[in-house]
Amino acid sequence: MRAYLILFMSVIMVPASWGQMIPSRSENLENLVTFGKQAPSNWGDDDHVQIFFMLVPKDYDKPVYLNIYDPGIEGDNDQIVASANTKTRFSVYSGKGCYSNKAARSINPTGNYKSGNLIKSRTFGKNDALDKKWVQLAMVNPKEGEYVKEFDGYVFKVVCEGLTGDDGNHYKYFLSSSKDNRIPVPGGNGFTYEYSFQLKNKAKSVCHIYPYVDDKVDYLVQHNFDFDNDGFIKINSVVRNGHHQKLSADGEWSQSRISIKPQERNKSIDIQIEKKTGEENDMVFYVVNQYNEPVPFFASPIGVTKYNFQIDVKTKTISK
Repeated sequence: MRAYLILFMSVIMVPASWGQMIPSRSENLENLVTFGKQAPSNWGDDDHVQIFFMLVPKDYDKPVYLNIYDPGIEGDNDQIVASANTKTRFSVYSGKGCYSNKAARSINPTGNYKSGNLIKSRTFGKNDALDKKWVQLAMVNPKEGEYVKEFDGYVFKVVCEGLTGDDGNHYKYFLSSSKDNRIPVPGGNGFTYEYSFQLKNKAKSVCHIYPYVDDKVDYLVQHNFDFDNDGFIKINSVVRNGHHQKLSADGEWSQSRISIKPQERNKSIDIQIEKKTGEENDMVFYVVNQYNEPVPFFASPIGVTKYNFQIDVKTKTISK
């Protein structure tokens, strides 16, 4: 009797609309996170600022609406340290420079990272009425965004800042085509260059984040912060299955290099983060290329499907 080991790859299409909520369904993250300025970094936020870009296809000419889930500090969705004392500001920017200014795409919030034209800004603190509710922050005319040729669409920017306090604000975004309902913008997406997020509070849960690899990349370096050594970080792509990466401890950074093969260019790769425990865990992630330039994480992966590798062992008796 001979046992045959058969490796097969199941490919699951990830609908573009899944990227309209950030974090998206396919990412399987719990929330985005931004802590108040007085919070120590080892609670899972290295700089108390998170910058996201919203991408709208160039042919879409109707207004879009940016919504935030639970923008204030209150209730069990947020990480309250002692008493809810944190204020968080959300600001939306459009126009020339909102994306192309290099400071806006930097890992660290320094220089003119608030570049562009300010459309709307609102500060949230303790507010029972907004706990676990969606709030519309701004209506945007996509053509007022900055046109980005490489993405073939218009981009506007959302800056979230932890102004005061020491609590962790857990929240989500939704880019909607409807004023009154959360309806995805056809072909829309969201992306960031440094990702601060809350993992699922469930042992063995697996989340996915999707850095985009363009045609100039020879290798990447992944940097992760404050993972608490709570599990595994692996790389999946069209040519690799579960390549392990270095993990960070509490309040520390860790990094490892990822050589890129030709088949992996012009598409997203899948970084899988698997938790070992059910403890609450917030962390930070960014990836740079060989020129030390940050690469974007898209909520919905670009240019690829989502790859699930499985091993199947089949036994077959052969008569002689």
